[in-house]
Amino acid sequence: MTDRTDDRNPFSEDDVESSYEEFDLDPPELDVDPTKVDPVDSRVVTDLLDRRNVGSEEVDAGELLEVGLNYMRINRFEQATEAFERAANFADDDLLEQEAWVNKGVAHAELEEFDEAIGAHREALSIDDSSEHAASAETNLAYALWEFGETAQALEHAERAVEIDERFPQAWYNRAFFLSERGLSEEALHCIDNAIRLGNRDARVLETKAHILEDLGEYDEAEEIADEANELRERAEERMMDEREEGDDRLVE
Repeated sequence: MTDRTDDRNPFSEDDVESSYEEFDLDPPELDVDPTKVDPVDSRVVTDLLDRRNVGSEEVDAGELLEVGLNYMRINRFEQATEAFERAANFADDDLLEQEAWVNKGVAHAELEEFDEAIGAHREALSIDDSSEHAASAETNLAYALWEFGETAQALEHAERAVEIDERFPQAWYNRAFFLSERGLSEEALHCIDNAIRLGNRDARVLETKAHILEDLGEYDEAEEIADEANELRERAEERMMDEREEGDDRLVE
């Protein structure tokens, strides 16, 4: 049997390395000479973003959205919520406004402000509940509801996300997680397999599948999957340590 220490949790947008690629927004060009800035000193970027976030008569909502995304990348989540809210308020395009509300919800979730996250995602869905960003809104809403203790509603929105976009792997993962938590293991296994087929094969997903298989009595397969999950997690930790060491090597004492 696999170790029942449970580090699983439902998916939220910030949990993946390419968190914001859903919206196809690259970070804006920053007017900084990289040869004169310590690459690990996020204060330089933060100060620049603060200047870019000052109000003006002609507000570019798209630019504000990018500022918010950059705040997310340097873990300034409170400032990100403010930038996203301004972007939403100034947007004259429904899709852009919806992107801003979804990202605002993600930022609130990072701050564990799940009530505010729920409100932001509901605001996004009130604009258009079937758009290209609706599945992300539903998925992140499901996560926030789960963390807020609204487990039944969480499953409903996870299912809605799959209905909107059947090729959204994170939506299938969330549905699998919530079904598993309710003891519906056979349905959960079908969902987790869909998530994996669609390319979501990280350590957390495999750990969840191992738990589901164990609940179904498939102990041998569960152990194999759990071992694979552990290998992936160890590799990820090694990469993180290597990146940290590379950053330390760039420091000048």
